[in-house]
Amino acid sequence: MATLEQFADIIEKTLCDCAQRYATEENLRTLMAFDRTHGQFLLLDEGWAGYKRIHQIWAHVELRGEKVWMHEDGTEVGIANLLVKAGIPNQSIVLAFHAPVMRSATDFAVA
Repeated sequence: MATLEQFADIIEKTLCDCAQRYATEENLRTLMAFDRTHGQFLLLDEGWAGYKRIHQIWAHVELRGEKVWMHEDGTEVGIANLLVKAGIPNQSIVLAFHAPVMRSATDFAVA
């Protein structure tokens, strides 16, 4: 079983890989914010699309207890799937963006 420190390493690498994949717009910056002390990991875009201000969270992952909580995943590939491929068991990942009653219909942890 992987440790929370290993989970944090996997989350950071996965979000860095996603940042490179999604950083394509000239007037947008793709930013990452990692706080291992509090178990918070963010991937977001910041900038402008013409006259429209962009400040969008693509992914918010939290280490809470012994689980990885996916609060937001706006990617096409599904970061939870990438985390599983990278070594985090699906039963250690909670898709927190789904209502608790719906989580049992997934292959991931309920809570």
